[in-house]
Amino acid sequence: MTTTESSPLRLGEATVAEFAAGLRGTAITPGDDSYDPDRAIWNGAHDRHPALIARCAGVADVIRTVDLARSEGLPLAVRGGGHSIPGFSTVDGGIVLDLSPMRGIQVDPDRRVAIAQAGCTWKDLDAESQQFALAVTGGLVSSTGIAGFTTGGGIGWLMRKYGLASDNLIGADVVTADGQFVHASADENPDLFWGLRGGGGNFGVVTSFEYRLHDVGPAVLSGLVFYPADEAEQVLAGYRQACAAAPDELTTLVNMTTAPPVPFLPESVHGTPIIGVGGCWSGDPDDGEAATAPFRSLGTVIADIFAVHPYAGWQQALDPLYPRGIYNYFRSAFLRSADATSLRVLQDSFATLPNTLTEIHLQHLGGAVGRVPADATAFALRDQEFIVNIVARTPTADGFAAAVDWARAVTSGLGQDAGTYVNFTGESNQALVRASYPPDTYRRLVELKNEYDPTNLFRLNQNIVPST
Repeated sequence: MTTTESSPLRLGEATVAEFAAGLRGTAITPGDDSYDPDRAIWNGAHDRHPALIARCAGVADVIRTVDLARSEGLPLAVRGGGHSIPGFSTVDGGIVLDLSPMRGIQVDPDRRVAIAQAGCTWKDLDAESQQFALAVTGGLVSSTGIAGFTTGGGIGWLMRKYGLASDNLIGADVVTADGQFVHASADENPDLFWGLRGGGGNFGVVTSFEYRLHDVGPAVLSGLVFYPADEAEQVLAGYRQACAAAPDELTTLVNMTTAPPVPFLPESVHGTPIIGVGGCWSGDPDDGEAATAPFRSLGTVIADIFAVHPYAGWQQALDPLYPRGIYNYFRSAFLRSADATSLRVLQDSFATLPNTLTEIHLQHLGGAVGRVPADATAFALRDQEFIVNIVARTPTADGFAAAVDWARAVTSGLGQDAGTYVNFTGESNQALVRASYPPDTYRRLVELKNEYDPTNLFRLNQNIVPST
């Protein structure tokens, strides 16, 4: 199931010393005191031992690291926030290009634009943009890095009103496989700009992102309402119906999960299956009560914690449920419509959750996401009404294989033709990569890969394999 390749190659001491001497950042190798903590990533399922970790302080360090990997013929893992589910943020025997020290952000409130370096997390960017009551669609877990999230598409709480994170990307600085530094935008290298918005990390190392920002917050109506598990059929059917009339300002999801031991839920339901319906209203908070009402009356309400919250706080609300270091495997499937057959698969799968950490999310798309032409970006599955995200987790390796098998079975039950989302694909699998893009989009991505990375230096990702 693991995805990156092992390599017997190692870097010589003289090579490392010469490389480190020209680095503004830090070069870390096996035996250094910081090696073990620095090689660890968010997903504890991947325990790998790189030959070198280059903690880059700027673009020059990135170019130097790319050149080293290319010249030495070593596999290169690019790490932003380190949340890669398949473990692409690390590698055995190769080089980890760690962008996490690069976290500078500039917000221009008059132009409503933010330029953020690639090591930033969504918590970083939200903090800066919310100073001016501005935001862009970000991850549901704030420790997620902006880089992989954006280049894979970027699904979040603001998407139905303002589009995906990638839809709001207006420029990017990129180091290519041959060590060149280029800018990509609608006017400059537009082919590369197209591929960066949904094509993942296949075409280079993005060192900074320029985003269009929107008026959001500082307070938004957001929260969760919880229903009994035995009302799953009623809640799912009602959710589908409520979504059909939902305004674009409202983004929602259903979470079929196990009730955590939190004070806003009765102790009697702690540790038992439960259904949460979450939402974020990005319009005028005074209008949010009426818009969210259909989602807050889908069944017997156990608890309703919808309220006006600081946007940045809502962005961090789920963080405690996704701690660093546990074992994670995600799968996804787009649904053109949530028909009765699909909802039955979800309901039956909910009844067989393999442990208390596994979850099934059904998230409403449409709105601004669907209004972008399919050929405008590499994220081309624009006509899908919902996305299902399967979250399989265990505290340790015990039971992890069974959770992975369960997750695969859920997506298989939704049909072999269902498209998938590259950011929620838990393994390296060419069939799943192909399922992430329509045929014409995939062919265009291959052509772009042939141009920018014909030797496939950037292959530790949901890989677009070059044909050259």
